[in-house]
Amino acid sequence: MQGAPRPEAARVPVAGPGAGEPTDPQRNTSNRKAGMVSGPTRKDSMTTLPISLEFFPPKTAEGADKLRLVRQQLYGLGPEFCSVTYGAGGSTQQGTFDTVSQILAEGVDAASHFSCIGATRASVAEQLGQLKRMGVSRLVALRGDLPSGYGTGGEFQYASDLVAFIRETTGDDFHIEVACYPETHPQARSPEHDLQALAAKVKAGADSAITQYFYNADAYFRLVDDARRLGLDVPLVPGIMPIASSSQLMRFSDACGAEIPRWIRLRLQSYGDDVASIRAFGLDVVADLCERLRAGGVPSLHFYTMNQSATMLSLCERLGLGPVKA
Repeated sequence: MQGAPRPEAARVPVAGPGAGEPTDPQRNTSNRKAGMVSGPTRKDSMTTLPISLEFFPPKTAEGADKLRLVRQQLYGLGPEFCSVTYGAGGSTQQGTFDTVSQILAEGVDAASHFSCIGATRASVAEQLGQLKRMGVSRLVALRGDLPSGYGTGGEFQYASDLVAFIRETTGDDFHIEVACYPETHPQARSPEHDLQALAAKVKAGADSAITQYFYNADAYFRLVDDARRLGLDVPLVPGIMPIASSSQLMRFSDACGAEIPRWIRLRLQSYGDDVASIRAFGLDVVADLCERLRAGGVPSLHFYTMNQSATMLSLCERLGLGPVKA
């Protein structure tokens, strides 16, 4: 998720910060161009805001059956595309390609994650050819991580190298998404260095970027401002992680460097094992985040589904996301 991994309808969060948890009521994001298109008006509501969904390839036949059902439940939201993640060092490559193929067969556009660390130019060219034959037209190009115990290796050092090679090899055959980080990549030397890494990917030919997930809308809008200052005008799509489990969220966030605001951590901890309260609170937090992002003019929203449908459906119902019902 990007890796996650918003809006401003009213500057007061549904489940907002308490004492000592500052908001920024003076920040005016209602007219900010967060992507290539302006945000929908209040009259349009969320139904006009495009969304996309991320899945990970299942490891078992039972998991594949479950994911197939989840996809069918979520297709009713009308996603522009569904992306499928890629394991460390390409460890889930076949599972990724199989899941992408299934999504395409179900009549939905699919994007394959594509990592390059440890790969050779020849192996990448071969995989690109396979994806083209499958009918894939969208990629999420990442540097990726090697499995534990492996050296660096490979012929690509950065994601920008991969983007440049894809463009060199396939021209405009693929829409290329890349990753960006509102709270800075954990391995970046500085926020400015991280921003330059994004600029390098865009210069190499990236069409748009999906963010790591976050819960601080101002961090996203600051990234947009900084990117525009550098002349980067590609859409920067917020990655949204619904909250269904406190322990899962903490584990993922610690692993990928995503920040959980202190007030959210404390509230989640206060619920202990009360799953219903955790989910209700998480729904309030993420729905408010999406509303703030929508009001700020985001081009679309990308949801990290974790191969689950219930939390996503509740969230999208709250937001009014999905096809307009007659």
